[in-house]
Amino acid sequence: MINFPHTALQLQHPMALLLLVPLALIAFWLARPGRANAVAYSSTDLVRGVAISRRTRWGRLLVPLRWLGAALFVVALARPAFAHHEVQIRASGVDIMLAVDVSGSMQARDMVSATADAPVSRLDAAKEVVARFVQARPNDRIGLVAFAGDPFLASPLTLDHDWLLQNLARLDTNQLSDGTAIGSAIAAGVRRLDAQGAKSKILIVLTDGQNNAGKIQPNVAAEAAKALGVKVYTIGVGSTGDALVPVTDDRGRQQLVTARVDVDEAGMKQVAELTGGKFYRATDARSLGEVYADIDRLEKTTRTIQTFTHHDERFAWFAFPGLFLILAELGLSSTRFRRVP
Repeated sequence: MINFPHTALQLQHPMALLLLVPLALIAFWLARPGRANAVAYSSTDLVRGVAISRRTRWGRLLVPLRWLGAALFVVALARPAFAHHEVQIRASGVDIMLAVDVSGSMQARDMVSATADAPVSRLDAAKEVVARFVQARPNDRIGLVAFAGDPFLASPLTLDHDWLLQNLARLDTNQLSDGTAIGSAIAAGVRRLDAQGAKSKILIVLTDGQNNAGKIQPNVAAEAAKALGVKVYTIGVGSTGDALVPVTDDRGRQQLVTARVDVDEAGMKQVAELTGGKFYRATDARSLGEVYADIDRLEKTTRTIQTFTHHDERFAWFAFPGLFLILAELGLSSTRFRRVP
């Protein structure tokens, strides 16, 4: 379960603040110059001592206290409160391991980017599509295994998909010894999924070749996946037959050479069917995207979203100070700062 708490100060009756307008107009009207004198004297000498007294100067603050207290009461009527919102998302319990081939043949530039309409390598196309797949499933734990001659755990199962995508972007064909250890990659992914005990466990294997490395055959690894309740989807990517693959010679110069690349479609289909999954064939980035979109539909995450809101009233924060100011003004104006009649 994922929680998203959020706290904000809200006014439950904001229209009450409109009362501040007539309050300000009344205060302005009563404070305007030209009012009649309170007491008439034939000579100011009689009240000069009162005019210059310290009490008189402090007494001028009484009227602002009265209006400030009234304004605080108006804000209190608007019922300010801290609203604590909490959204709970219960994930479906689906764990997904992604196994991506990073062997040398994945450098073949026979794919077209789905976004830039330009030729890209098979690995770049795979990273682009896999990233979109991960972003479309924010509530599933997803992990990543890269494989060539050996498997390599690029990311364990995690909900931190930003970190997962960073590791996906770092995948390169020079990270591991060359080869295509499909069986070992399946075994590595299944081992990670079995350790978590999720309700639904899925492994998606993407490769452009045949198993020619590692100590475990794909069908043996598939039997283990079936026994542990892991469904395996397999994807054969790239064109069949000859493909241009960039290689670096002894002088560090990169050249394109023609290499024979064939996907073991029969073997990959057998692995998928044995575990209750499905085999796909993708010859370009667009069809590869459609493959992952289809898997996303087949293994759709069901989410339960609950929203809780708690209001922590702050009426007293404004009502009590307002009451204090008004009582203080009434008390002081009747005692210490009492006006001459």
